[in-house]
Amino acid sequence: MTGFRDLGWARPDIDREARLGLPEVVYAPGKEPAQIAAVVSSLLAANAGPVLATRVEPGTAQAVLAAVPDGVHEPRAKLLHWRAAAPMAFTVAIVAAGTSDGPVAAEAAAVARAIGLTVDEIHDVGVAGVHRLLAVRDRIAAADAVVCIAGMEGALPSVVAGLVAAPVIAVPTSVGYGAAFDGVTALLAMLSSCAAGVTVVNIDSGFAAAMAAHRIARSRA
Repeated sequence: MTGFRDLGWARPDIDREARLGLPEVVYAPGKEPAQIAAVVSSLLAANAGPVLATRVEPGTAQAVLAAVPDGVHEPRAKLLHWRAAAPMAFTVAIVAAGTSDGPVAAEAAAVARAIGLTVDEIHDVGVAGVHRLLAVRDRIAAADAVVCIAGMEGALPSVVAGLVAAPVIAVPTSVGYGAAFDGVTALLAMLSSCAAGVTVVNIDSGFAAAMAAHRIARSRA
């Protein structure tokens, strides 16, 4: 047993579910539809849990689903997934600062649902109108973990982490004017948060935030 399947041009990690609780996730950019389909098929055959392909464009998604049926395409999240995960008793609040952060929030929410987490989506509660955030404070505090998504100056996670006790996972987005530097300003602000213990993932990576929440959920279980 090698722990991977040798396709000649790729080696899917078929043991990852046993090690980490989820099968390997397929990153679609740079791959042809036939390559995505082949890797997905090998992961479905070797594992029992959900199989995901991320950042999938619509035309590619159609071609992959023609080759590997019974999957679900979520266009706004650019996500393809097969097989429902067993639900976990764990709720993650996906809290987005503005509607421009919506695509990243959609990816985080879709991935979280696909891997078995319960999702509560809260949109347009950026700190420029902090009363909007305070109006949903109790709802956020009820979650087991919080994913905070913000561009511009990236202040939302610091404020939320000062209000609730749950783990806060911050996602900087590339939304913002020139000095936002395509998300670098928000990234550095989140890394420098005065609220202790905030976890920060990469720019625009709703996927990484959902996977971090999944690790917290498994550890808690």
